[in-house]
Amino acid sequence: MKMGIPAPEATTLTSDALRACMVGSGTMLPAAAYLGEDVLAWENRSFFEAGWVCVGRADDLGQPGAQRAVGIGDDAVLLVRGKDGELRGFYNTCRHRGHELLPCGSQAQGSFIRCPYHAWVYDTQGRLHGVPPTHQRDVTDTDGFGLVPARVAEWQGFVFANVSGDAPDLDAYLSGLDAVVAPYDLAGLRRADSHEYEIAANWKLVVENYDECFHCPSIHPELCTVSDPESGVDVTGDGLWIGGTMLLRDGVETMSLDGRSGGTQFPALTAAQQRDIVYLHVFPNLLISLHPDYVMTHRMTAREPGRTWIECQWLFPEQAWQRPGFDPAYAVDFWDLTNRQDWAACESVQRGTASRGYRPGPFSSDFEYMVKSFVDMTARAYLAGGLPQPRRAAAALDA
Repeated sequence: MKMGIPAPEATTLTSDALRACMVGSGTMLPAAAYLGEDVLAWENRSFFEAGWVCVGRADDLGQPGAQRAVGIGDDAVLLVRGKDGELRGFYNTCRHRGHELLPCGSQAQGSFIRCPYHAWVYDTQGRLHGVPPTHQRDVTDTDGFGLVPARVAEWQGFVFANVSGDAPDLDAYLSGLDAVVAPYDLAGLRRADSHEYEIAANWKLVVENYDECFHCPSIHPELCTVSDPESGVDVTGDGLWIGGTMLLRDGVETMSLDGRSGGTQFPALTAAQQRDIVYLHVFPNLLISLHPDYVMTHRMTAREPGRTWIECQWLFPEQAWQRPGFDPAYAVDFWDLTNRQDWAACESVQRGTASRGYRPGPFSSDFEYMVKSFVDMTARAYLAGGLPQPRRAAAALDA
């Protein structure tokens, strides 16, 4: 029996195959989940457009009049910081002839939003401010032609958007996560560096790789020198996110090539938290890695079934910037090297899933449990035809 989305003709995504990957310790998803253009089209509608997608940091839109257009799935949103300091979202389409107000990925600054096609002008609250003189007799009711609002929200210094407009409230979507991130003051962090990567792998393979360190002894010798890949515990809540920890080795201050920190520890951390690295995945596209002295994030956009854009950022507390000679390179260099090792592995897996010989084997119950959690969430979502259930909710369904 086929599930309720169109599947690639050559490699159908069937209900039986999806259920099979959740049995026992679990396996990777069927190949079509990583290769199918129609599967990604369904994910765009059912995950990226129907969920809360992270579209960047709030300080990128810190000043009144700041504007930025972002693509989400097959739609796009214009983010605008109003004169009143409120962040608003509008669908990125002019009410006249549908032209984009800004090209996706671009930014602007100003008291008004001007369509570049026929010069309709809107204020930062989305109200139609004016049209060219040659059009004025045709548009007498400006109140009826404001921009269409899109759902946006700020959380811990991040900006999220829900273009379908019907996702659960963001507080419910992220339920339990505030308590985990509270000691790290995410909203108050300053960005030190940002790298963009484009890799030849499906976005889910990036998440699966992130969710385990079973592979670390094989491809991350530098990481294994400073952190124990066999350590850590799961971190869970009631929201649509999953996570886990790993311990720093004795005598190591943070994740860096020499294990030393060039910054300052977060002052609210307990003694135990000072030894932890916390890895979090906010479904679908945000990865947050909490260190004792900095936070690293990965934000993903699925461009094709086998192509993913990734933005990696390094965020530091204000105290670090006050340290004489502060240089964030100790964190950036370590993770840029580790990222590239991961991307090569993900691209190799992508090529492997395209092989006629692709037959996924069982996950390790000890070291790939978080991967199984993500695969289970995703497979259940395919079968149900919508957003995944949080892990605890899914477990309750099985009880």
